[in-house]
Amino acid sequence: MMSIENLTHSYESILLNLGENPQRGGLLGTPLRAAKAMQFLCRGYDQSLDEIVNNALFDADSDEMVIVKDIELYSLCEHHMLPFIGKAHVAYIPTGKVIGLSKIARIVDMFARRLQIQENLTRQIAEAIQEVTDAGGVAVVIEAKHMCMMMRGVEKQNSSMYTSVMLGAFRESGNTRQEFLQLIGR
Repeated sequence: MMSIENLTHSYESILLNLGENPQRGGLLGTPLRAAKAMQFLCRGYDQSLDEIVNNALFDADSDEMVIVKDIELYSLCEHHMLPFIGKAHVAYIPTGKVIGLSKIARIVDMFARRLQIQENLTRQIAEAIQEVTDAGGVAVVIEAKHMCMMMRGVEKQNSSMYTSVMLGAFRESGNTRQEFLQLIGR
């Protein structure tokens, strides 16, 4: 668990190093607010896959593709600690068990709420869904806009990054992969 006191002190140091006065009217309380915000934004470190899933696996005869599309996500780039914002599309092919629908979104959030790069985030989500469901295949596509590219550096406002991970049937079968991509509109 992140120490609120240490984080608060760190934000106060950042303000001082920027040449600001943390006691200035507009900044009073900012170090504590920023520390609490960072705790919230990085709460995925305090979560585990077992806690998130919480035994929400159910017997099912279905072996057809299950897709949860447009799961919004908010993360922080591990290189600049600036936000990237987007959505994840997750699919799996059940093999006797299905996972509670909200658990897929919670898995996305658990990994997104850590310092990340999008490539790793995509793989972590896919591998977690595979681990929990023992699915015949898992597909994850993430599309996101990165503030580290928009607010600094090359300052490109209209660029989006797409990443995908295909496991099992989605990797092995072009038809399965194509069906998934058509259903998510890509």
